[in-house]
Amino acid sequence: MTKFLRVDASARRSRSLTRSLGDRFQHEWQSQRPRDKWTLRDLASEPPAHICEEWIAAAFTKEEARTPEQRAILAQSDRLIDELRNADVCLLTAPMYNSGMPSALKAWVDNVVRIGRTFSFDLARGDYPLEPLLAGKQMVLLTSAGEFGFAPGGVRQTLDHLVPHLEAIRHYLGVGRIHVVRVEYQEFGDSRHEASLREAQEATTALVAQLIRDEEAGAPQKGSPT
Repeated sequence: MTKFLRVDASARRSRSLTRSLGDRFQHEWQSQRPRDKWTLRDLASEPPAHICEEWIAAAFTKEEARTPEQRAILAQSDRLIDELRNADVCLLTAPMYNSGMPSALKAWVDNVVRIGRTFSFDLARGDYPLEPLLAGKQMVLLTSAGEFGFAPGGVRQTLDHLVPHLEAIRHYLGVGRIHVVRVEYQEFGDSRHEASLREAQEATTALVAQLIRDEEAGAPQKGSPT
């Protein structure tokens, strides 16, 4: 059984391109694998708290020494980490806002990338003291952009700070591979956007088929991003 964590990051609850792609992915998967487990996390409906000084103090206090107040501060972070820890695949639907990730998604990342839970820290390792504690997961990123050319080799590749950010921290999420499907030209609203949306929908359906084939063939889950 494959366990999914679906994280929706768009501030839009309706007419969201990324959520619609997420719905397509989930529907396609469930129609073929109805017994697989899904956990849903909507960051617009329940945005994670941004970390603060008290959060940092609590996270860096040894668990046995935390006060009841510190445990309460970390309670949401604990829930989010447990959801991620229990998942085999993280389905992330996230538009690109101002060349980066939505603030609610950044808050989610900051809550789950946490010392003692998703990474360890040891100065004996020299210049690379951080080491991930999670592994073996995949991420599917369904994203959208108002302009175009953000994919590798595109005219705006250097302006994409969403995918590179996730790539930079994916090992702390336990993710070995990120599959990316992207809709572009949204602000133009012309035939190019319509074509991009169709291509993304088709790519989402094809990705479901590919992942199910890999799952049923017992293919390794790690690898370089697509």
